[in-house]
Amino acid sequence: MAQTNEFLGTGRRKTSVARVRLAPGTGKITVNGRTLDVYFRLDNQRMLVTQPLQLTETAGKYDVRVNVKGGGPSGQAGAIRHGIARALIEADANLRPTLKSNGLLTRDPRMRERKKYGQPGARKRFQFSKR
Repeated sequence: MAQTNEFLGTGRRKTSVARVRLAPGTGKITVNGRTLDVYFRLDNQRMLVTQPLQLTETAGKYDVRVNVKGGGPSGQAGAIRHGIARALIEADANLRPTLKSNGLLTRDPRMRERKKYGQPGARKRFQFSKR
């Protein structure tokens, strides 16, 4: 059972799924048991993850624990961003207009296109020869 002072949010991006838990604290972010700096090496991915907290000015108010699986680092960072934004709304509904106007509540629908039969890839065709 979840505690009453913990807020949950689920974020998705491509094939990644992030389960986010927000609890009042000092601003520590943990992803799959590791710190944010260790898990995401690139600055733009760390910036993407912390974007909802920066926009709502709640960066030092909540501790964030994340379990994320599937996809690659970029998709996982996007899923965590989506999950944090959803969890912040549970914590404080007044933050919704800020998050919505910056497009953080919209699930990014872009997915990898599937490979079709009779072709080497999703759109690529085998070389055509008239003879």
